[in-house]
Amino acid sequence: MSDPQSAVASRSNPPEVDRVAASRAAVAARRARAAVKAEIAGGMRSPLDVLRAAFEHPDSPEGRLRVTEFLTSIPAIGVTKAARMMEQLDIAASKRVGGLGRLQRRRMREHLAAWVAAHGGTGDRLVVLAGPTAVGKGTVAAEIRANHPDVLLSVSATTRPPRPGEVEGESYFFVDDAEFDRMVAAGELLEWATVHNAYRYGTPRGPVEEAIAAGHSVLLEIDIQGARSVRRSWPDATLVFLLPPSWDELVRRLVGRGTESPAEQQRRLETAKTELAAVDEFDHQVVNRDVAEAAQKVVDLTRPRRG
Repeated sequence: MSDPQSAVASRSNPPEVDRVAASRAAVAARRARAAVKAEIAGGMRSPLDVLRAAFEHPDSPEGRLRVTEFLTSIPAIGVTKAARMMEQLDIAASKRVGGLGRLQRRRMREHLAAWVAAHGGTGDRLVVLAGPTAVGKGTVAAEIRANHPDVLLSVSATTRPPRPGEVEGESYFFVDDAEFDRMVAAGELLEWATVHNAYRYGTPRGPVEEAIAAGHSVLLEIDIQGARSVRRSWPDATLVFLLPPSWDELVRRLVGRGTESPAEQQRRLETAKTELAAVDEFDHQVVNRDVAEAAQKVVDLTRPRRG
């Protein structure tokens, strides 16, 4: 029969091997957190990327960082500025990044997105522009192509027929279903999706990887499903959501372009309502009131971060 006092003593005094293992685990955890902070401080990782990792995996090194540690690892944010930010966001000093509540997460993401944009862009080489149908993604992309030659725009492949004025190899690569199937099977697409239950769109992987390897910034103008796929396959990408000034303006733009039948217009508007609800999944929001202004804001996010 076991001695109760011995059992209590055993629980309060774990074997030496357990203490050693716990100590090693604690040291490894501290080093992992320190590595994350060093990556942020050195500009190797965007603070927004670290936030994403922390929110998705609260027990990861990113999630276990205290908010104060996280903020002060960002260049140009010292202890005083971090404390002021936390007070504005109503976040206690003891909070860890992965332990923030839903509202706190949204406020932190929005606050940091604005801060990063104001301090010289994300520094990320791959920027994704997405938004609801008829918001003007193509028009903003065309403005960037015409006036910002240093930003390379990825050209998507699609199975839909060309619209008036669209140019093969510049607007899209127009392919048939058989060729699109081949590209998917060969792993040649970074992402692809069926849009509006009709045609397929995808981003050729090779040109994107080659451009980034050469040191260029690349902008992907794709749909929301595609943006989600890029987030999974390229976590360091910055996602930008293009918003209309209002719902009425979105309807006016869709109807006014005259490229869809009334039935197709109605289907796209129903889809747009769902697409607009995805805005919180993105790192930045740009309202497309003026095309040139919206394009400049997107381009600014491709610029390297200033120290």
